[in-house]
Amino acid sequence: MAALPKAHLHLHFTGSLRLSTLVELAGAHGIRLPHALTGEWPPQLASVQDERGWFRFQRLYDAARACVRGEADMRRLVREASLDDAAEGSRWLELQVDPTSYAPYVGGLTPALEIVLDEAAAVSREGGAPMGIMVAASRIRHPLDARTLARLAARYAGSGPGTVVGFGLSNDERRGDTTEFAVAFDIARKAGLALMPHAGELLGPTAVEETLDALRPNRIGHGVRSVEDPRVVERLANDGVALEVCPGSNVALGVYREADEVPVRTLLRAGIPIALGADDPLLFGSRLVDQYALARDELGFSDQELAELARGSIRASYAPQDIKAAALGDIDAWLATGPPAGSDAPHPQG
Repeated sequence: MAALPKAHLHLHFTGSLRLSTLVELAGAHGIRLPHALTGEWPPQLASVQDERGWFRFQRLYDAARACVRGEADMRRLVREASLDDAAEGSRWLELQVDPTSYAPYVGGLTPALEIVLDEAAAVSREGGAPMGIMVAASRIRHPLDARTLARLAARYAGSGPGTVVGFGLSNDERRGDTTEFAVAFDIARKAGLALMPHAGELLGPTAVEETLDALRPNRIGHGVRSVEDPRVVERLANDGVALEVCPGSNVALGVYREADEVPVRTLLRAGIPIALGADDPLLFGSRLVDQYALARDELGFSDQELAELARGSIRASYAPQDIKAAALGDIDAWLATGPPAGSDAPHPQG
């Protein structure tokens, strides 16, 4: 699976941390981590269908985020995320960051974003997975904060490594009014940024449709519960809106009880572009390759289908055209190699 070229389009900043790095940063800053993060890993998470489950997840995420303090920590996080993705065959990574939480340690929102962009450009040149940045606002903050972030993102809009390629909206989708974030998304759209809000994970297809109406996204983070309404599925397919599906996350958070319930096949058969993502490996214990292994082992995807999933991730990305073309060609080469002689494996392991 690691040999299969792919793009990674759904990875959160703090959630990308290596556990070993988190423990080291906590020690350096004198922070005591919750036992759920340092005991048996990955942590056992309650279902987010109950708001108390989301609170437990958010508490752990916030505890990890509190350990990222200052420029050196931020640069380390960006670099390790890129290198880890490169080791898993990622030819392009879109890392999602809300600079608000890190701004107090580095002198403001602008320095926080510039640090991330500068390190993303550097590690992309030095052998990591080429990385674009998606600036994401939070649903639990005021929509005016989202406008501030959209204007900041627009200043650094670009189309290559070390630039802002998109604008998103994350956190508990049961909070806030989606329509109130439309102005922020209009600001980002006018700057040429791709639009990638979360929807349709904690809430059902009505939330997806509201997001389509209010924010006019290019992609949707998650969106899996759109399958509960065939009309919404048809609209996604007709509009060509890609979904960033994170199977490991869906199971860990109780959106689906078992991996084989994640509706990747249903969405693909409907003609919706799909890109698999890891979401928050620190808390879910599964990275990008694990999502493809799950598709193979739990959903029965063949080599040809895995290759098409990888192609979908490349096409749905906002990578430069030369990166896309090279990755698509290498996916064809991966498929042509076949499994090693005498092996029962669907494909050579990376």
